[in-house]
Amino acid sequence: MTSALLLSGGMDSIALAWWKRPDLAFTVDYGQLAAPAEISAASAVSEHLKIPHHVLRIDGREFGSGDMAGTSPDAHAPASDWWPYRNQLLLTLVGMKAISMGAQRLWVGTVASDGSHLDGTPEFVRSISQLMQCQEGGMVVEAPAIGMQTSELVRISGVPREVLSWAHSCHKAQVACGNCRGCNKYFEVWHELDEHVDITG
Repeated sequence: MTSALLLSGGMDSIALAWWKRPDLAFTVDYGQLAAPAEISAASAVSEHLKIPHHVLRIDGREFGSGDMAGTSPDAHAPASDWWPYRNQLLLTLVGMKAISMGAQRLWVGTVASDGSHLDGTPEFVRSISQLMQCQEGGMVVEAPAIGMQTSELVRISGVPREVLSWAHSCHKAQVACGNCRGCNKYFEVWHELDEHVDITG
């Protein structure tokens, strides 16, 4: 079954790419502030793994909310980086292109901590997969690491640290701002990985 990966260029999707080695990788520029850096990271990893990488672009800036859009969070936002229906949008767009290229399975790098957003929960992944499967092409959506923390995914994937360091996690800019939820998670994961080495080394 031909597989495709929504490759954002962050730690989770890079580790998943290394672990699962999809047949195709897709990054979406939907108007988020960090899009160029995300695309650069995703392209570098795809080239290293020899995975065909495709960039999809739409102008969704007027729909954005919070850190990723450079605006105040929407009233419904559970966190500062909320973009309404973002994962639904991204999976639909990638699915539209991937299915035309023969893909039947679409992976997303959702991990356990993403459950702070409803579109990062197992219920959402099951629902979007059921929705896409009931349409022509029967695309299956899966989140292989949804029960893991990022540090666990990194260890299981075996992704080298020098490759993981290519990840871009900042929500606000093309250069890490150091004070958004994405940057905070990036630093926390490296700290957890270093602690694991200290304990087991």
